[in-house]
Amino acid sequence: MRLELRNIHKSFGSVHANDGITLAVESGTIHGLLGENGAGKSTLMKVLSGFIHRDAGEIRLDGTPVEFKSPAEAIRAGIGMLHQDPLDFPPLTVLDNFLLGRNDGFMQHRGQALADLRKFSSQFGFDIAPDALVSALTVGERQQLEIMRLLSLGAKILIFDEPTTGISLPQKIKLFETLRLLAKQGMTIIFVTHKLEDAEDLCGKVTVLRLGKVTGEVTRPFTTDQLVKLMFGQSLAVSAREAIALGEPVLELRNVCVADYRLRVPDINLQVCAGEVIGLAGIEGSGQRLLLRACAGLDQPVAGDIWIAGMKMNRQPYQKFLERGVAYLPAGRLEEGLVPGLNLTEHFVLAQRSKQFFINWNLAHGQAQAKIAEYSIRGTPNTRVEALSGGNQQRALLALLQPELNLLLLEHPTRGLDIESTMWVWNQLLERRRQGTSIIFSSADLDEIFEYSDRILVFSGGRVAKALNAKETSVQQLGELIGGKGL
Repeated sequence: MRLELRNIHKSFGSVHANDGITLAVESGTIHGLLGENGAGKSTLMKVLSGFIHRDAGEIRLDGTPVEFKSPAEAIRAGIGMLHQDPLDFPPLTVLDNFLLGRNDGFMQHRGQALADLRKFSSQFGFDIAPDALVSALTVGERQQLEIMRLLSLGAKILIFDEPTTGISLPQKIKLFETLRLLAKQGMTIIFVTHKLEDAEDLCGKVTVLRLGKVTGEVTRPFTTDQLVKLMFGQSLAVSAREAIALGEPVLELRNVCVADYRLRVPDINLQVCAGEVIGLAGIEGSGQRLLLRACAGLDQPVAGDIWIAGMKMNRQPYQKFLERGVAYLPAGRLEEGLVPGLNLTEHFVLAQRSKQFFINWNLAHGQAQAKIAEYSIRGTPNTRVEALSGGNQQRALLALLQPELNLLLLEHPTRGLDIESTMWVWNQLLERRRQGTSIIFSSADLDEIFEYSDRILVFSGGRVAKALNAKETSVQQLGELIGGKGL
């Protein structure tokens, strides 16, 4: 099925998310849609898949104009979209989720659905138990389930919106194998990403968006520099990380044990000095989040002592951690960091933690405008945070931090961000470091761990390796420790 988008426009208030976008995608190809956060990629794909309606323009399938009022109509026409966060029902089983959207009438044909599920699983080499709860699956397995469900509904054009965000390297390799196989079978694949390496590895042709417009299109072979210039209008200079003298100890962990109902991580000992950056490496769910939350005062350690700036913090309320200059930025920006439904001005008012009874909204509006300009947030004081792109939500979270901090804890600080936004975030963090703030961050990106950490703490299977000097550690050594070897 050949796809054409002609002069697509979509606006949200004063924001022109799609500004006259035209592109064509051939059958049996993997077509990349590349752009920085907020470039209009997801909006364009939601227009194509029927989730939102375009203001102007035309969609053609095999030369025929089509109109979609809902995702169900798009699916019936052969277009299915796999969202960055899979749209499924975690409390239900794999088979129950696979049945969603099937036009079986009043009675479900569960036997036929089970046969279809097993057929697709065998075809692509997926290993997902039909009776398993979706809540027990990894993000990669949930993606596999959604691929099979869309294929069973007759999708011939598959849209993947940032599919490599939040999955492991083996899951990414498996996903790419599946997409190449689908393309060989004649499927049309649209791969939406901000990651240059993913576009280079997978796509035969790439269309680049910037600020809602097409800036260019390149066909393999293409270079990273070509893509960067199309995305940002210029080449990006690599930031140099300067060496600084470390200060007095800010955080000390003495025989700390953190745990939840699934995992127990004992005997964590660590001293972090002012201006030091500690990277937490390991498979997702190995205890990094538990430690960050304990150091932030959000959870209590099972055992051991936590000292911050010379004060023992065991059994202290979260407010005391804030008073000691501790801040925590979670990976779930909307779920934990921001308040959906509130605008940027209201967030900045909350962050001030003022004890005044009345709010001067005119003053607050002006202060919000200044913060928006300082942190280059693409929004207005009245913009609700859920309307911001992921990169702008992260900028907003950084703008909400207090000016002086002793300890900054971050969970996946650049997950889902494009290269320019990633560099911008780390420039802000390194400036904090120069001012004496200690930084502890977790990341699934080993390059990020190596580039920005002074020392690395490796988590694996409920155990923690002794802190490693980043300059004296190899990728192979780190990989072995993550896998449990040598712990």
